[in-house]
Amino acid sequence: MDKTMIIEIVGYVGSALVLVSFLMTSVFKLRIVNTIGSFIFMIYALIIHSYPTAIMNFCLVLINLHFLWKMRATGKEYEMVKLSSGDKYLKYFLDRQESDIEACFPGIKIPDISEDEKCYMVTCNGAPAGLTIGKESSDGNFDLILDYTLPEYRDFSIGTFLMGKLKSEGIKSLRYSGPTEHHMDYLNKMGFTGNDGVFVKEL
Repeated sequence: MDKTMIIEIVGYVGSALVLVSFLMTSVFKLRIVNTIGSFIFMIYALIIHSYPTAIMNFCLVLINLHFLWKMRATGKEYEMVKLSSGDKYLKYFLDRQESDIEACFPGIKIPDISEDEKCYMVTCNGAPAGLTIGKESSDGNFDLILDYTLPEYRDFSIGTFLMGKLKSEGIKSLRYSGPTEHHMDYLNKMGFTGNDGVFVKEL
């Protein structure tokens, strides 16, 4: 492989990362990948002496770093709100997020919530961020029916917050047996242990 081809590959990799970043639903991940892609493409532009392109990508890197710093510096103030099974806003939220919920949990059907099931909405600075629905047994086990988070909050911070809040509600363990296609990283990060398709987390 000659030097010219290696340089071209660097350019293609940078371009591909920039394009892929815009397919991401998480703004944080979008800016991370876009920063990497822009930096690589800036190096490519400098190598081929395309200075306007290099300057543009350098500016993109600075812009991304600025917003990443703001996202990290801005505190997320989570709260957990109990909702009743007949709550109108609960139905509105489920209807509005139906397509994304079904994409996150392939094969799931939006549940008809019965009175014996508990619903907890997590808010961030007052805005809806996630929804957890489950059934609690008399011995403190909580069977998760739905544990959904909006795309912009999928950085594990809600999960960490939720574990502490559910424990304060008297829940001793969580049990999940739903689709895992998109959730193994989350389950592992949160400390769930799996056995025959059932994942358990002691609180």
